[in-house]
Amino acid sequence: MTISLEDFDKVDMRVGTVVAATINKRARKPAYKVTIDLGPELGTKTSSAQITDLYQPKDLIGRQVIVVTNFSPIRIGDVKSEVRMLGVDSEDGVILLDLERPAQNGAKIY
Repeated sequence: MTISLEDFDKVDMRVGTVVAATINKRARKPAYKVTIDLGPELGTKTSSAQITDLYQPKDLIGRQVIVVTNFSPIRIGDVKSEVRMLGVDSEDGVILLDLERPAQNGAKIY
């Protein structure tokens, strides 16, 4: 399936820094509740992320991640998931997308 550049431009991807991560105890599949600082424009948002195979909560704190900010929020267990963290599936679990160098929280991905 192909999409137009106009469709791609509708996806709002931003850089954020993880400020908190705990187990999402009520999720059906193992997941973390992750709180992400997206800078002054967007503030702090939460996400439920199924990344428990490769990451521990303490290892996520301070890590910069790429998220999609303009999906409709969904409830996963007790968590209102407001953004979606981007990663790639592997044999070992989900690998989060990484930045080559630090960027400002809230910076837009093009």
